[in-house]
Amino acid sequence: MMVLVTGASGFIGRRLMVRLAESKRSIRGVVRPGPSGARRYDNFPTETVETLNGTTCWSRLLRDVSSVVHCAAVAHGKSGDIRAVNVCGTLNLASQAAEAGVQRFVFLSSIGVNGNSNTFPFSEADLPKPEGLYAQSKLEAEQGLWELHKRTGMEVVILRPPLVYGPDAPGNFGSLVRLVQKGVPLPLGAIDNKRSLLALDNLVDLILNCIDHPAAANQVFLASDGEDLSTTELLKAVGRAMGKPARLVPVPASILMLGASLSGNKAFAQRLLGSLQIDISKACKVLNWEPPLTVEEGLRRCFDSENVS
Repeated sequence: MMVLVTGASGFIGRRLMVRLAESKRSIRGVVRPGPSGARRYDNFPTETVETLNGTTCWSRLLRDVSSVVHCAAVAHGKSGDIRAVNVCGTLNLASQAAEAGVQRFVFLSSIGVNGNSNTFPFSEADLPKPEGLYAQSKLEAEQGLWELHKRTGMEVVILRPPLVYGPDAPGNFGSLVRLVQKGVPLPLGAIDNKRSLLALDNLVDLILNCIDHPAAANQVFLASDGEDLSTTELLKAVGRAMGKPARLVPVPASILMLGASLSGNKAFAQRLLGSLQIDISKACKVLNWEPPLTVEEGLRRCFDSENVS
C-alpha cells in the first residue's frame, strides 16, 4: 500500500520522500504550486494541491493510500491563515483519509505544544502549555485528530519535534549558520542553557518507524537527538562541522536578555538563551528506537556537499 506525504517539497518532506523511495515503498508526494516540487522531484510521483484548508478535496490523492504523513503547515502569518491550514486543513485531510480507509495518520506537530522553555525536560505526560498562534494551532489539530480517532478508528500518531536542523535548514538555525560562515562575532560565548535539537535524518528515521510500528498506533512521541547542548556549545559544534571556528564573545545572558527585552526581541532571545529539554525515553522504549545520528554526525551532514541541495 501507499504512503502519502504532504509538504513533500519542504525541508522535512523532501528528505522523507528520499528515504521512503530508498526503502522501496510506494509513495505519493503532495507539493505546493510552482516549480519547487517539480525541481526536486523529477523522479518521484508528486501531485500539486492549490490550497490546503477545510475545503480541499483529497479523494483522488487518497486512492490506494494506507498511511498519511502530514508535514505541511504554516508557521507564520495571521491567526486566520494559520488556523485555516494547520487546524482546518489538517482535520479536513484526516477526515477524508478515514473515509477512504487510510489505516494510519502521522501528524508532525511541535514541541511548542508543551511550551517554549522549561526547568525539567518535557515529556508526553505534561499538560500542554502552547505559546503563540502556531503552537496553539498544532494543539487544536491534535485534539481534533483524537476526536476523529474515537469516531472512526483510524490510527493516529503525533510527533512533537523541537528545532530540526540539516542541510539548507530554514529559520533560526539557518540564520546562525550563515553568521558563523561569515565570521561574524556573536555575543553568545557564555550561555549556560540546555536545549534539545533534532537532526533531520533522526526525525525522518523516527517517522519511518511510526508509519509501520504496531506500538506507535494512537501515541504521542516527543523527539530529539538525545543530547542537549547550550547555545555556546552548539555554535562551537557548528563551527567545527564546517571547518570554521565560531567567533564567540562571552557576554552574560542577563545582559543579552535585558537588551532583547528593550528592543522588542525577547521571544527570539528566549530561544537562544533559555532552556528547552526533551525526554525521549517513551519513543526509545515503546518503539525500541534510538536516534541513529549523534549531534556531531548530524551537524557534519549539514555541510556535506552530497547532502546539501
